Amino acid sequence: MELFGTAGIRGPVTEVTPELALAVGRAVGTDARDADSTVVVGRDGRETGEALATAVEAGVTSAGATVYRADQLPTPALAYASRGRHGVMLTASHNPPSDNGIKLFEDGQEYDRDAERRIEDRVERDQAAADWDTWGNTESVDVLAEYRTAVVDYASQYGETPAMTVAVDCGNGMASLAVPQVLTTLGADVQSLNANVDGRFTARESKPTAESLTDLRRYVADGPADFGLGHDGDADRIVVVDSDGEVVHEDTVLAILAEHAVRASEAADPVVVTTPNASGRIDDRVEAAGGRVERVRLGALHEGIASARAAGTDDTAIAFAAEPWKHIHPALGGWIDSVASAALLVRLVAESSLDALREPVQERPYRKVSVDCPDERKSAVMAELETTLPEHFSEAAVETEYGIRLDIPDDGWTLVRPSGTEPYIRVYAESEAVDDLVETVSELVRCTV
Repeated sequence: MELFGTAGIRGPVTEVTPELALAVGRAVGTDARDADSTVVVGRDGRETGEALATAVEAGVTSAGATVYRADQLPTPALAYASRGRHGVMLTASHNPPSDNGIKLFEDGQEYDRDAERRIEDRVERDQAAADWDTWGNTESVDVLAEYRTAVVDYASQYGETPAMTVAVDCGNGMASLAVPQVLTTLGADVQSLNANVDGRFTARESKPTAESLTDLRRYVADGPADFGLGHDGDADRIVVVDSDGEVVHEDTVLAILAEHAVRASEAADPVVVTTPNASGRIDDRVEAAGGRVERVRLGALHEGIASARAAGTDDTAIAFAAEPWKHIHPALGGWIDSVASAALLVRLVAESSLDALREPVQERPYRKVSVDCPDERKSAVMAELETTLPEHFSEAAVETEYGIRLDIPDDGWTLVRPSGTEPYIRVYAESEAVDDLVETVSELVRCTV
């Protein structure tokens, strides 16, 4: 049984049912019971969230563990609350309102692959409840205020925030409960859009994109805001809009935050963990700041952090970890947190300007395309491409741990990887001649398929 994708369990509520939530809750409750721990349960604003949360709580308590009911809150706040215990968040992140999902945490980090497989095995075996006289109980907790204070304290260590105006589009999601409050406490003049919780996402679709953020972009371009921020349904994803109303490329935002984290680190060997599809502009800025980059598969930043720490020395420290749109701030905790990113960006922009932060970042053209490939052909196609791609790009440095990534001297890079959810082979490329590079790589993929 495979329940988990790259970001927990997620799908239509015809698949993510109360029955499944009950079974997953009982499996997580067993983890917590065996560790003499508790489970904090939270949810986003989706209309199906309350029923699914109730089912999870029933599963946890029937396994013999105690539930702390946190109700509605951002996913990073739930992760914060899971420090020293287990956590379950009911959210489908940026998916449509007809979807929901289940994310699992332990001690502030998402479950790794081994833990997810353990949960899948228990669900498949239809694990029985514990003896009636060992069932746990449920109590309500309020963690939002403490979490918001922790984010403010994290950002405040990097200086004061002079008077500035920032527009925030919360997208009817969980950012409404944290981002305007945190940025206001930091001293910014916050102008909020769609800052009410609405589980149907009636203002715009939950996924923040250039198209869905049209109102925010127009508001920033025509108004007094220095820049804008857009968030998804559970506040783990962030998009930045410049003063002209244009979306800043997600890898540029990542490069800015990564460079800052490396420069702020006191370690002799500061490391930034990112994913194979992330731009070479990140490597450029991290290396300029005196750090180095390690890459890990999509959806596994926590695994990459653990691996980099294990392979490092006493002088190694993880300064930052991120994939496009989603950032981990190790100085705050081990979870993806767009509220912390918003707070830190306000600090950095206030010290200079967004334009000044972008100026040293080399923003070469970037493209991503999808090549049709039946699921049953993916393994064979990727195996053949491990030979044909390096042969064609004979001067490129080749990495094959997470797809096939070719770093081409003086000509950018390309990554080829199979989609985990759709019948495609994905081709990513960054180069001054990106169209030619994408066409060459895509044709090699098509010939192999």
